[in-house]
Amino acid sequence: MTLDKLKFPIGEFEKPETITENILTNWISVIALFPEKLTSEVNNLTDSQLDTPYRPGGWTVRQVVHHCADSHINSLTRFKLALTEDNPTIKPYFEDRWAELPDSKTLPIDSSLKILEGIHARWITLLNNLTNQQLKRTFVHPEKGKALSLDEATGLYAWHCNHHLAHITTLKQRKNW
Repeated sequence: MTLDKLKFPIGEFEKPETITENILTNWISVIALFPEKLTSEVNNLTDSQLDTPYRPGGWTVRQVVHHCADSHINSLTRFKLALTEDNPTIKPYFEDRWAELPDSKTLPIDSSLKILEGIHARWITLLNNLTNQQLKRTFVHPEKGKALSLDEATGLYAWHCNHHLAHITTLKQRKNW
């Protein structure tokens, strides 16, 4: 398996030309099911397995789990900012640096699994109640230099869920865990 395939096991996010109601419903379903799927994949892993990088030079499974909690906390905040402010510029963060902090490298994963369960419960309630007009609200990501609509951001985070889940599932397959 190539390093690029290990880094992006499902490929990179590709925004569809038109975001239909069916596509959006599918994305929301992916986000809704993510905490349960992630927990199922990591719950019985040993500390040694959790501390295994999913690829050479990549994060460990433990860091991936903690990263998902960090990322999805930020995402829910970005959605709420976009819904309550006009095209706000969000604050990016150095996810690679966050992944190197002691809580991401050493803390048991239970706290992040609980965070994901709670964040996703709130996020799904929000997503399921947004109007078409609200889904078109935007925020600006300064690193990308453009406005991102909430419907597109929903797709990006559905991809994010599947992307990191695939990091774990492909590692487990390769290691025969």
